[in-house]
Amino acid sequence: MSGLDELTREELTALVIKLHETVQAQRAEIAESNAVVQRQAERISELEEEVARLRGGGSSTQLCIKPNVPRKEKGPRKKRKQSFSRCALPATQVVCHVLQQCPDCGRRLSGGHVKFRHQVVELPRVAVEVTDHLFVERYCGVCGKRHTPDPSFVLAGVVVGKKRIGIGLMSLIGYLKTVCRVPVGQIKRLVDVVWDLKISSGGIAEILHDVAELGESAYDELLEKVRGSPLAHADETGWRENGVNCYIWNFSTPNVRYYTYRHSRGSMVAKEVLSEEFAGVLVSDFYAAYNFYEGPKQRCWVHLCRDLKGLVEKNPDLPELASWVESVRDIYHRAKETVRQDYTERERSQLKVGFENELLAVCRPYVGVKTAPERVLAKRMTNFISELFTFVGNPEIPSENNAAERAIRPAVVARKISGGSRSERGSKTCGILRTLFETWTLQGRNSMDACREMITTSAKSQAAIAQ
Repeated sequence: MSGLDELTREELTALVIKLHETVQAQRAEIAESNAVVQRQAERISELEEEVARLRGGGSSTQLCIKPNVPRKEKGPRKKRKQSFSRCALPATQVVCHVLQQCPDCGRRLSGGHVKFRHQVVELPRVAVEVTDHLFVERYCGVCGKRHTPDPSFVLAGVVVGKKRIGIGLMSLIGYLKTVCRVPVGQIKRLVDVVWDLKISSGGIAEILHDVAELGESAYDELLEKVRGSPLAHADETGWRENGVNCYIWNFSTPNVRYYTYRHSRGSMVAKEVLSEEFAGVLVSDFYAAYNFYEGPKQRCWVHLCRDLKGLVEKNPDLPELASWVESVRDIYHRAKETVRQDYTERERSQLKVGFENELLAVCRPYVGVKTAPERVLAKRMTNFISELFTFVGNPEIPSENNAAERAIRPAVVARKISGGSRSERGSKTCGILRTLFETWTLQGRNSMDACREMITTSAKSQAAIAQ
């Protein structure tokens, strides 16, 4: 019982009146709190606009807060066809651990068998190897002349010219800087700590320049391979040279990755690199710098699908837009399915024309319609319709530009680490070294051994020319 049964009618009436007054007072407090919350929300919005304005983004710019990545439920792990357990390495030495006497009773022990093996991999501390090459002069009593070995010939496979740093160390420094993206200052510390070798930052920079200059002939040969390839991927990204904006361009084939730096992002760079020798298929995004090429082209569908997805995200309240985007994606997916099928060349040509006409039918109703959010992408697909389904006619051509995107990413990471280069010579060195090391890696070669071989070959060629 709550005790209300014992109250009189007058007491119950007074209690009800008191409760009503309490409810009214609480409602007033809630309304006042809601008004305070509303004023605070308006103030927060004003402050966000002010911060955006101070950042240079205008009043419509929102604070750049990256949303959390939604967690995905992990499915059952796929069973591997082959076990990739750690394999034992060939032992360079064997240490046998055996007890000479029983730890319980002290009796002398003998014989036995190997119970288990524990392999330890370690890097030995090796001192730097410094070799003094002494050139002895000898006198010939017959011709009356004094003779000394030619250092450019004797040391051609050991060092470059009159330099002090050997070819192996030059290769290591080039590898650390280009592949591992280690800054010059950290290379200096690493060489000092591991080998107790003092090399200045300027000395390391000069070594990198030397490696690049020795690799210029190989660099030019790779450019000729790009120009003679039946397929080339192209992309570009920003670079910084002594605080000034410039660009790193990448042209990739299945076996070559070619990088060059320029201050311009215009089409003249692509014209200069590809020149008139290139007659293959050019795969790129929709950037206008590649429009000059009159040969066959394939525009990147990944970029297009990304823009289609962004258009839907910006207009979530338009179901007809989502349906239009889905119809474009359906055409692309059906076109991708033809790559896996066996068709004759004539059948592929007919399929290509069919997909082009189908996509045009989807896009044309929105071209030029100012109120339609689809108009921009519809116009883009209409303008580039002949360059969207090249992969249908030739299944060897990819439908995306992922090769160039993957090739350009190391340069982007290097730019974020080092901030770019300090001079035009440094930018050129970065382009040459990245071309050589990335190409060697792409070809499945040991890039350090390939660099050592390249330096040795160049040094011997220079020695032969000097003679």
